[in-house]
Amino acid sequence: MKSKTFKKKQSNVGLAPGTLVHVGEKKAEKVVIRAWVYNSEKLIEKELKTVEECQALKDQPGMNLWINVDGLDQIGIIEKLGSYFGVHPLTLEDVLNTGQRPKMEDYDSYIYAVLKMMILDEKRKEIIIDQVSIIFGSNYILSFQERERDVFNPIRDRLKNPASRLRKNGVDLLAYSLMDAVVDNYFLILEHIGEEIENLEEELIVDPVPETLKAIQKHKRDMITLRRSVWPLRELINSLQRTESELINETTQLYLRDVYDHTIQVIDSIEAFRDILSSMVDVYLSSLSNRMNDVMKVLTIIATIFIPLTFIAGVYGMNFEYMPELEWRWGYPAVMLGMAMVGISMFLYFKKRRWV
Repeated sequence: MKSKTFKKKQSNVGLAPGTLVHVGEKKAEKVVIRAWVYNSEKLIEKELKTVEECQALKDQPGMNLWINVDGLDQIGIIEKLGSYFGVHPLTLEDVLNTGQRPKMEDYDSYIYAVLKMMILDEKRKEIIIDQVSIIFGSNYILSFQERERDVFNPIRDRLKNPASRLRKNGVDLLAYSLMDAVVDNYFLILEHIGEEIENLEEELIVDPVPETLKAIQKHKRDMITLRRSVWPLRELINSLQRTESELINETTQLYLRDVYDHTIQVIDSIEAFRDILSSMVDVYLSSLSNRMNDVMKVLTIIATIFIPLTFIAGVYGMNFEYMPELEWRWGYPAVMLGMAMVGISMFLYFKKRRWV
């Protein structure tokens, strides 16, 4: 997972509130602005070359506007866009700070929501976590992402369908749809993690190695990151449900309940995976202990068998002059045979007791 439990962030300590500073990594080579102007009858989709074009699209009679910005490192673009739509500088400051926890703020004229979007990189088998900020007013919605890659393609496809609910309703339904797409993608991430945990469980039973423990610890850290990203989302959706803002219609409130249920399911899955991974560490340590016990048992049995053989060899290694067996022609074969019989007898006794 492309995330760390503790990140070193650029400091903006001491600056005045509302000072715009990009806090985080630069994840997009360039800032891309796309706009969708739509109603039930028509849809206009275009990529904007300059931020000034956004002002011309604003406040078109009977039309809804969705502007999506990919890339947050060019502060001037964010600042101009915020001024066109009357976004408070404190909101823009939160948009540029990619270390925000999921939250919702009601500014009367618009609602601001920030959440974490997770994308599975199939090639690298890594989970990428980016911040998504959503600002929506009466007839416009602004979304800000750290890079172009996202999970909103199904939403864009639905916008192209004139019969879809998105085309017939306000931007609050589109805002819900964006949040729902982010939450639904969590299930794909959890499914991927669940498969990896199953593979680790089989590996623990068959042949646990030090790399197994490293993989378990990595997934435990991933669960901490996921939990930190998802837990506040429950509060965000709950706040949207309870808000008395006129920007959210009653029909959209019903859909928000569904997102809330999905969020609870994701949280339950994360907690279950955390418990499983914790128990897997105990299983790994128990497996190592059992393996060490087996090794010590084998070594103990070998040492026990050789104790009487060492005694016999020691007796006949003293080389006293008056030892009758030393001058006996068959003395050496007899001693070797006796030692072999003692060793075999002890081995058979251990096997009968199921110590071997």
